[in-house]
Amino acid sequence: MQFIASTVSLTVDDVAASQAFFTTHLGYTVQRAADGFASLSRDDATEIVLLARGIEVLPPEQRDQRASGLILAFTLAGGLAEQEKRLRDAGVQITMPLRQEPWGETLFQVTDPNGVIVQFVEWVASEHG
Repeated sequence: MQFIASTVSLTVDDVAASQAFFTTHLGYTVQRAADGFASLSRDDATEIVLLARGIEVLPPEQRDQRASGLILAFTLAGGLAEQEKRLRDAGVQITMPLRQEPWGETLFQVTDPNGVIVQFVEWVASEHG
């Protein structure tokens, strides 16, 4: 099995709101879009497909589900504090402020208009190895 790409598909109530969030604040670009659908990409990150809740392309048992219980995490090469400040200054709600975990993870979280949790991470050397 050889993977050529990775994509996360998120079912949301308002595709346009999430599309605007990811393109405005996180540098994604729209590859394709139609009523109830948007495909977003970045050269350096997982692609994102946004589907409107209730859209008929999904099997009936999946149509009314929402993206929940999911954390979309991005590992950054540096500048985590600066990115938190940039997003905060842009009016993005920081739902978990910048913090460092004892295992060497520094992180913060934001939430998009549809409740999709986006986490930004930097790994630093920890005293626990």
